[in-house]
Order: sequence, then C-alpha cells, then structure tokens
Amino acid sequence: MMAATSSTAPKAKIWIDLDNTPHVPFFIPIMRELEKRGFQVVLTARDAFQVCELADKKGLKYVKVGRHYGKNRIMKVLGLLWRSFQLLPFFLRERPAIALSHGARSQMFLCNLLRVPTILIMDYEHVKTPALVAPRWEIVPEALPTDGLHSTARRVRKYRGIKEDVYAPDFKPDDSLAQELGLTGTELIVTVRPPANEAHYHNPESELLLSRLMEEICRNPEARAVMLPRNRQQEQSLRESNPEWFKERKTVVPAKAVDGLSLLWLSDLVVSGGGTMNREAAALGVPVYSIFRGKTGAVDRRLEEEGRLILVRSADEVAAKVAFRRRDKSQPPDNRPRAALQDIVSHVEDIIRLECPERKAV
Repeated sequence: MMAATSSTAPKAKIWIDLDNTPHVPFFIPIMRELEKRGFQVVLTARDAFQVCELADKKGLKYVKVGRHYGKNRIMKVLGLLWRSFQLLPFFLRERPAIALSHGARSQMFLCNLLRVPTILIMDYEHVKTPALVAPRWEIVPEALPTDGLHSTARRVRKYRGIKEDVYAPDFKPDDSLAQELGLTGTELIVTVRPPANEAHYHNPESELLLSRLMEEICRNPEARAVMLPRNRQQEQSLRESNPEWFKERKTVVPAKAVDGLSLLWLSDLVVSGGGTMNREAAALGVPVYSIFRGKTGAVDRRLEEEGRLILVRSADEVAAKVAFRRRDKSQPPDNRPRAALQDIVSHVEDIIRLECPERKAV
C-alpha cells in the first residue's frame, strides 16, 4: 500500500498484527487512511483460520508469524508465549512506535514487556484478558460501557457505529461467487457460521441451536446452506457427526476462502454462532440471527434493540424466530461513508501524539 504524506501527521511507524480472519477486511481501510495521513504501517499475520489466505487474496504485504494452538488452555498459553518470542525479530527490525490490533495477545504481551504503547480496538466486553496482555489504550464502540474495560477511563476512546461499518462502504459484490459455490440462483440461501468451539467464551448450548437450525434447513426443500466452519478440523468433525447435513450438497462448504461480505449479500438470511458475521450482515442490511450463547455483548444488545439482529436463545426459538424467506436483492449495497472509520483513525492519530510527543510533524 502506498503511503501519502501529510502536513500534520507524525511520521510514526504503526505495527498492525492480523490475528483472526475478520481483521483482514477491517484493517484495510484503516491502513489506507493512516497512510494518507503520513503514517508508516507494517504488518504481521498469524497463520490461523483463513487469515493468511484472505490477506494474500487482498494483496497485503505481511510477515507470517506463528499459528493457532487449539482449544487446550495450556497450549493456548504456551502458544501465546511462543508466538511473542517469534514476533521479537520483526519488532527489532521494524522498531514500531506503537502497536495496533483487534485482539492480538502475543503482540500486546511482547509490547508490554518492551514498554511499547499498545492500542486495542475491541467490541466485546466479556473477553478475558490477563494483566500481562492488557492494552494501554482501547478504542471501542459507543454502545460499550466503559466500566469493566482494561484501560482507565481516560485511555478509552469511543467510535460511532459498529466495527463492521469501517469496511462495509468499500463492499462491491463478487458476481462470480454463486457459480463458484455451485449455486443456481433458485435456492433460498442460508449462510451458516458454526460456533467458535475453541474460544474460551464458548457455550455448548450454541451447538444445540446449530443442530436444530440444520434440521430446519434439511426439512425445507427450497433452502440450501452455505457453511463456513472455523477451520478444517471443525468441518471434518461436523461432516463425520452429521453426514445428513451434507447429503446431495444440501450444505456447501467453500473449498477456499471467499469474500465474506459477498457471501452475505448473496444470502437470503444469515445464522451465526459468532459476532463478526452477525454484525457484518447487520451492516449490509441482511436478515441475521445469532445462535451465540456466550454472554451477550452490548453491541449485540444495541443491534437487537434497533431490529437489525435477532437473538435466538433456545432450540424452540429456532423454529419460532428464524424466518426462511427470500429477500429482495435487486437494490445495490449502501456504500455511503460511515463515521466509524474516521473516528478510529483520528483516535489512533491522537494517541500517537500523546505517546510520542518527541516526533516531529512531517
């Protein structure tokens, strides 16, 4: 990505660590805006989920560091420490002034040890964060209460809207996706995201809701599911335990990483056991149902109040609440700019001015 000069921005180097798949589309507009203001941006990416595959597809230049270590808590801790050590050569080579992420714990742990300021953009207040990986600064949606966050109130900044508003305005549908997935255009398409069963906040109730949902889909002759498992291990497990879901391609699993927003736009409805895909659908105006059964976050409660997200809390509610209806796809997506992007970038710029006062303007 090309950097532009600015007459006001400090020429600081910002290190962004891509730790999970949704971080790729989220940080692309942020990097673009930071570079327009004269900042240098350097990237690392964890080889987990579809992070690197999607980053390659988007043409990002990054250094691949570390991988995912599964759901075992001891392995998670050891993996965090090991990846922090693996990140050290990158840090010593680049010498960034500040670290920015949406939950990259290895990056925050290393930077805390080296006394480098960290900024965490986050939108779920119930994530468990040990003190050693707590950020110095936090940027959160207005819907989140300040109480209970890791940083002191004076080091918490808020932005309008939801994080998915950052990249939704850049969205352009991929018209080839339906053909790539083998969809004919006559089906009622349900995009399904299974729960994150390796996350510390996972509640097994979500899997019961997923099973009930898939029963409803399999009974509906018009419906066809496009499922996005978290990883190959989860896909294999679901195929082995529920072969009827995949019989005669009733459920399709993409063979490679696909543009998530294009898939949502192709869908008639979305049902997900995780937060990002739910909020992406809400940002696009696609009907969406959450089967996430961990602690409900403030952002999801706000979206529910606004009628942009329906929370499904029990197996009985799957049949009662999930409406298998075709939606009107004739209108183009809403590409109007939203406040979240400029709010976040301005906060990052202001934090750098406070943390690096010795840096001269360009």
